[in-house]
Amino acid sequence: MKPVYKRLVLKISGQSMAGDQGFGISTTRIHQTSQEILEVVELGVQLGIVCGGGNIIRGITASAQGIDRTAADYMGMLASVMNALALQDSLEKKGVSTRLLSAIEIKQVAEPHIRRRAMRHLEKGRVVIFAAGTGNPFFTTDTGAALRAMEIGADVVLKGTRVDGIFDSDPEKVPGARLYDRLTYRDFLARNLGIMDATAVALCQENKLPIVVFNMSIPGNIVRVVCGEAVGTTVAT
Repeated sequence: MKPVYKRLVLKISGQSMAGDQGFGISTTRIHQTSQEILEVVELGVQLGIVCGGGNIIRGITASAQGIDRTAADYMGMLASVMNALALQDSLEKKGVSTRLLSAIEIKQVAEPHIRRRAMRHLEKGRVVIFAAGTGNPFFTTDTGAALRAMEIGADVVLKGTRVDGIFDSDPEKVPGARLYDRLTYRDFLARNLGIMDATAVALCQENKLPIVVFNMSIPGNIVRVVCGEAVGTTVAT
């Protein structure tokens, strides 16, 4: 199999890291994911990864429950660091060279996010895990993934979820929901489809960066997407 992308950013949702248990960190799911990432690395692809933190805490949910929104978002950033550390540990046990870069300074466990340093790690064949989103409250890790992709000159943003792509309604609640194979950025934003943050999609639209939303829970899907197979939903011009 031959990859169609030289450099990419993979966004892994917190829910994906929780596996079937629905919350917390599933070591089984993380080991499955790291095995697939290893297969991508072996194809010679330069890979950046952004982890969400929703399996531990979601800032917007915590805010709705009475926690100050800024504090809640920082809690979410710390949750994403926890997920990133778990993924890094699993990858390194499989022999994958990694570097963890955090948008908020936690020098005991991660390097500070510096664009040129991230680029150098990628050029040396290391997987770069970007943690703590953008480092700013009121921005999601989806936006963090889009931003990091722009910074490192990625060819695509891959968003791994637990459903098969982008639907016209929530497929977990609406039987017979329609799966889109392809959408323009404008259509996605106009229809308010919600599976990805609108700020992230608008940023990708402005910089003509394609997005592929796909089901990460199906074994082999990451490699299939990287090799250009028609998996999930593509959002592009």
